[in-house]
Amino acid sequence: MLDKEMVLPNGAKLSNRIAKSAMSENLSTKNHEPTPVLIEAYRKWATDGAGLLITGNVMISSKAIGEPRNVVIEDEKHLTLLKEWGATVRGSKTHLWAQINHPGRQAMELVNSDLMAPSAVPLVFGGRKKVTKKTPRALSSNEISEIIEQFGTTAAILKKAGFTGVQIHGAHGYLVSQFLSPDSNIREDEWGGSFENRTRFVVEVYRKIRERVGAKFPIGIKLNSADFQKGGFSEEESIEVVKILSKEGIDLIEISGGTYEAPAMMGKRKKSSEIREAYFLDYVKKARKVTDTPLMLTGGFRTVKAMEDAVVSNHLDVVGIARPFAIYPRLVRDILSKNSNEFPTKIQKTGVKGIDDTMNIVWYEAQIRRLGKGKNPNPKLSPLLAFLRYSWFILLHKMTKKK
Repeated sequence: MLDKEMVLPNGAKLSNRIAKSAMSENLSTKNHEPTPVLIEAYRKWATDGAGLLITGNVMISSKAIGEPRNVVIEDEKHLTLLKEWGATVRGSKTHLWAQINHPGRQAMELVNSDLMAPSAVPLVFGGRKKVTKKTPRALSSNEISEIIEQFGTTAAILKKAGFTGVQIHGAHGYLVSQFLSPDSNIREDEWGGSFENRTRFVVEVYRKIRERVGAKFPIGIKLNSADFQKGGFSEEESIEVVKILSKEGIDLIEISGGTYEAPAMMGKRKKSSEIREAYFLDYVKKARKVTDTPLMLTGGFRTVKAMEDAVVSNHLDVVGIARPFAIYPRLVRDILSKNSNEFPTKIQKTGVKGIDDTMNIVWYEAQIRRLGKGKNPNPKLSPLLAFLRYSWFILLHKMTKKK
């Protein structure tokens, strides 16, 4: 069943039901263009045969960057390199979609001092995403319109560069997610307050992208099942958003959950969910009842049996996998051939909470970097070494910025 072709609403075809979900790569140059290391990592993944590869965060504006080395696409100045990135899947049956994003108040202050959000509501906790609890400024109506335009521009450039689709990042507490949440969006104009007003931003972003790329170019979204925060975006509201976007004609809805204040997407869920593997499977069952739009579930899949069971049951259409892609170079081939049945991902702990809390991102970035440099993944890579290298990288960035 996992090797069965998937036809999206716009007619595009995924060759199988396995997708690489977005992971942080942090592999741009200091000018936020894709590096050869990043491009090579995707070239390697393309040879493995996944139906879909979704990139890590691609920022739509240089004025709002989530991390120091995010790729930014706001104009065509890096089009040659983007075409090289897009060409990594040429000749294969693999789709390459860019995840496009605006971080809002989750922009790293090391990179951007001007934090923007739907409302002036500070982030309570954000790990490495947030250095202080600085209160963001509320976006003006004109700025909101400009950001919507930027989403459309970025998508159009990616299409020109040879990418086969885009995914809107509408989860994990980034800007689209911030607009949806009554906790972070307390505006009193047409962009906030009622549920209808809070959903207006994501609908307008989708419509603008569709206007710029046309009917045949796939558009997906990563959506929270819930924020897992009191007063935040609820499961009931999320189901309603699924209905709305399905009616709009979106091609693929990827389900995740949580924010950097309540990081359910990092696996910090109840043990019953861990035993079941798929963290948000209960939600997907409910979503399936209200939509025929293809559903992709990411979070926790580690065995072939769980993947097959989820697809055979028709609860979901595409299995999203993230971390195993960084440490199993033949992941898709091994899944489809059943050469391996389990793909565990366990990182050694240093015992220092502040360090260990960053490992869900930093350690896997280090593995992606190894892939892009032509090296094999190293499951025994020291988490302390990965952390120290990342800290040195941040220090260099600070020094460069001061100059």
